[in-house]
Amino acid sequence: MQETILRLESNTTDVVIKTHPFAEILYWGSHLQHFSAQDVISLARPVANGRLDVDSPVTLMAELGHGLFGSPGIEGHRHGLDGSPVFKTTRVQQQGHTLTIMAEDELAGLRLTSELSLDKSGVLVVRHGLTNLREQAWQVDRFAVTLPVAERAQEVMAFHGRWIREFQPHRVRLEHDSFVIENRRGRTSHEHFPALISGTPSFSEMHGDVWGVHLGWSGNHRLRAEAKTDGRRYLQAEALYLPGEMALEEGQTLWTPRLYASYSAHGLNGMSQQFHRYLRDNIIRFPENKPRPIHLNTWEGIYFSHDPEYIMRMADEAAALGVERFIIDDGWFKGRNDDHAALGDWYLDEKKYPNGLRPVIDHVKHLGMEFGIWIEPEMINPDSDLYRAHPDWVLALPGYTQATGRHQLVLNLNIPQAFDYLVERMSWLLGEHAVDYVKWDMNRELVQPGHNGRAAADAQTRQFYRLLDVLGERFPHIEFESCSSGGGRIDYEVLARSHRFWASDNNDALERCTIQRGMSYFFPPEVMGAHIGHHKCHATFRQHSIAFRGLTALFGHMGLELDPLTVDEKEREGYRRYAALHKQWREVIHHGTQWRVDMPDATTLAQGIVSEDKSQGLFIVSQLAMPDYTLMMPLRMPGLEASAQYRISLLDHPNIQITGKGGHTMRKLPAWMETPQTVSGEWLTQAGIALPILDPETAILIGVERV
Repeated sequence: MQETILRLESNTTDVVIKTHPFAEILYWGSHLQHFSAQDVISLARPVANGRLDVDSPVTLMAELGHGLFGSPGIEGHRHGLDGSPVFKTTRVQQQGHTLTIMAEDELAGLRLTSELSLDKSGVLVVRHGLTNLREQAWQVDRFAVTLPVAERAQEVMAFHGRWIREFQPHRVRLEHDSFVIENRRGRTSHEHFPALISGTPSFSEMHGDVWGVHLGWSGNHRLRAEAKTDGRRYLQAEALYLPGEMALEEGQTLWTPRLYASYSAHGLNGMSQQFHRYLRDNIIRFPENKPRPIHLNTWEGIYFSHDPEYIMRMADEAAALGVERFIIDDGWFKGRNDDHAALGDWYLDEKKYPNGLRPVIDHVKHLGMEFGIWIEPEMINPDSDLYRAHPDWVLALPGYTQATGRHQLVLNLNIPQAFDYLVERMSWLLGEHAVDYVKWDMNRELVQPGHNGRAAADAQTRQFYRLLDVLGERFPHIEFESCSSGGGRIDYEVLARSHRFWASDNNDALERCTIQRGMSYFFPPEVMGAHIGHHKCHATFRQHSIAFRGLTALFGHMGLELDPLTVDEKEREGYRRYAALHKQWREVIHHGTQWRVDMPDATTLAQGIVSEDKSQGLFIVSQLAMPDYTLMMPLRMPGLEASAQYRISLLDHPNIQITGKGGHTMRKLPAWMETPQTVSGEWLTQAGIALPILDPETAILIGVERV
């Protein structure tokens, strides 16, 4: 028995696996200090009456043939045959923190390869490979990764959303049956970010056992949390295949996307911090080890109205504000005067740029800034020279009329000539111009995606990866942003090929508070694009002070999205201030440990970031609406060194008025705001500091520094 029990361990998390006669995870939880393989005998399950006469395990593949009766990990057939495989372990190999298990079903002619790796961060990474060993094709209907969680994980947290309102959390109590999210939009989607979090009832940022999973896949997906009728629970994640989309010929192997999983005994913060450490150690790679440059993106400033002389004036002002990277957005290529035409025609608009792009690029570089440009290679407008020449290059099923989205169709990247055309045009753009950064957009869902008459959403996603891989290899110095109408394509697999996400097309600071907090559960601040927009938000028409917009953009990868020539001096002074403040704290924000702070009032959001050495901390309190109580509750500051003394600094605040003419919110400020205070880290963590009463849609920024 002991020889069949293997353990993957880290400082925070252990995974215990039974390998024979089949593979089953017996334990996924806190690190075990005194583990012995013989301990697992205590978990040998009884057999209940009224069921099968043998135990029904939840194996790595969760096969129906074991009597699972829940959602299996694999479904498929060979022309109706071999439709209920059961895998038996044939080989096990453990190398350090990685375990590879080979299993076969000789009757069904299938081989299963399971890879499990437990990173030092505590993040578990799992994927499966399925190989067809027979001459006839095996049709894959479903192929999932299944992870058991403890029976006490009775609450599920997921994320819903829409365009300009991504990463909205919601919770359900799961006592029976399943909770399922499904996405068929052909990209990660605004609506269903591919993640589930399961935990003990009422788990919070600081408390509770939490099991979180994220599927690293940029296409269709299905995620499930299931409570079996016997009380056992599991999480399941998979790429979702359209009918007939996936068939394995003899010798072919299909791999699931990687499932990234994090267990925490210390609430959501512990889960997030493990994910952040994993990404920083294993996935996030910047071309140069330098601070993340502050952006100015022209989109909400000029839209399609491109005048090189005016754009260079914008660059002058941007540099004066402290901007470090200047990006020209949509509208630079021929025939692109609105969003009705020209996608696919990746040639410079010589009417707008009679002297080419180089004078603008040279001007930007002369000002000490990097240069970036917008593209949307995967799309094609019916009103384009490319479509008129190659209408058959559209990703579609024959005989049907394709509906446009934003007046565009999708280019079929599975056609070699179409793929090569994009490589050639992008190589012209990126190879013949001094480009440092690409904003890569993708603005339309995949409707009836087809290639050679078959569904091809999965294949299109893989070709998108290949296109990015080719360009990334040719131009290793260029950074890529994944922008898909904002937050439509955000996941770990695309992050392996890019360097930044545009979190949302919505620059409304109030909406951004929730969007950015939701994104923070799985991504650290340095890859989250967060811009200061116009004082009247283009997405919502809501108006906010420069202070609220600036502070909200502070805790990400900061930028500006506007025309700085058209705003008044007060606004410009605000841009300068918050760009400088971001630069001052950028090292802490982009390398520190992030903490979301539980507050008793749902109208108040609080978060902070503490430097790696715990010498500095930066905390923000955002008031979303009128507070429920007449006094703000104290702000506790987690992550500080208990024995150290910290000086508290008020770094930024709204124009707080003491009662006077007309009255306002307060008669007296908290004492630390009027008299400098030095407090122990233990006290700040456990007791905290009193907060002033904040107006709706304002924020306050507080710094602490070890003395």
